[in-house]
Amino acid sequence: MHIKYDRRCIACRETKQQSELLRIAKIDDKFYLDKDNKLDGRGAYMCKSGDCIRIVIKKRLLNKVFKMNVGNEIYDILGEYEQNH
Repeated sequence: MHIKYDRRCIACRETKQQSELLRIAKIDDKFYLDKDNKLDGRGAYMCKSGDCIRIVIKKRLLNKVFKMNVGNEIYDILGEYEQNH
């Protein structure tokens, strides 16, 4: 039996199934775009829509969620993801 988990988008605050969201994983103070939701570590979720990704980038919400200064690299990766999807 496979359990489906609901998660909340850090931008729009809507609750959706984990498979519908994009995950950023923090592992040993490094950040990764976890497209398959399989990486270990602490995670932050956002809708795959361009609007939510742009809000996360503009407001630098990952800094708030992870309670630390998140480098520009992951925000750049999110920007590229948003442009390509």
